[in-house]
Amino acid sequence: MKMNTLGSSGIAVSEIGLGCMSLGTEETKAIAIVHEALELGVNYFDTADLYDAGRNDELLGKALYGRRGDVVIATKVGNRRIPGRDGWVWDPSKAYIRAAVKESLRRLKTDYIDLYQLHGGTIEDNIDETIEAFEELKREGVIRCYGISSMRPNVVREYVRRSGIVSVMLPYSALDRRAEEELLPLLAERGISAVVRGPLAKGALASGRDVKEPFQDYNLEEVLAVRERLAEMAAERSSPPAAGASAGPAAHCGLTQISLRFALSHPAVAAAVPGASSIAQLRDNVKAAAVPPLTAEELARIRSFTKANKFTQHR
Repeated sequence: MKMNTLGSSGIAVSEIGLGCMSLGTEETKAIAIVHEALELGVNYFDTADLYDAGRNDELLGKALYGRRGDVVIATKVGNRRIPGRDGWVWDPSKAYIRAAVKESLRRLKTDYIDLYQLHGGTIEDNIDETIEAFEELKREGVIRCYGISSMRPNVVREYVRRSGIVSVMLPYSALDRRAEEELLPLLAERGISAVVRGPLAKGALASGRDVKEPFQDYNLEEVLAVRERLAEMAAERSSPPAAGASAGPAAHCGLTQISLRFALSHPAVAAAVPGASSIAQLRDNVKAAAVPPLTAEELARIRSFTKANKFTQHR
């Protein structure tokens, strides 16, 4: 498994991480998936206090107990649940961040968090207060570094300009290229890592999925057409070498693997964190680590049959 440094933090993360939101709430199954990820070389685990009302934190903490020094734990804050009310409210205040981190530490069974991320953000927030909270926690050793999880260009630009973030978690895939022109170059220029969520476009770009819905500005027929084109490219990569060629056997490359390689293709990207609700899905994701990076020609080909999506809001 290739390791990449997370921004300026000095923290090495596996290029394929595990997005823990899909683990579910059944303890035995969730822990088995996390343990299999460790065996496969994954060291980066991304959760949030919001997932399953904190249950995801708890399961990850149990699964990683005794392996703390081997892993990088990323979690998130900002969505506050109020007892007796459905849903949550947005609260990026310093008081809430400092209170919430204590609960995350308790649930995760650890005394520090490697990457603490603001789980959203709006341009109307008191951004300086939020930054101050993260900086205080960093100085106190409660967190090693901090980042944001946001797809709002105006918010990302403010944190890039005003804070010490080491990463931005954002969606990026062959079906969602919005970050490609506006955000990824900015992050690369500033030495801030992108952590990709949704690299398989909610399963639309994963092998063996029965896709029945449109995705963003693609209708269903267009989604299926992109899947077919990517699968064709993957099959070409998996073909045995021509007679007389000296290359060794090609690593298995299917739709999942070529889609993840696309998500990892930009220099700013440190890790892609697809979810997995089963060990089979996890293994399929991790196979991408053995697949060579896409060539410039392959990337140009993928861009030729996908849309250069643009952000239309929060500019």
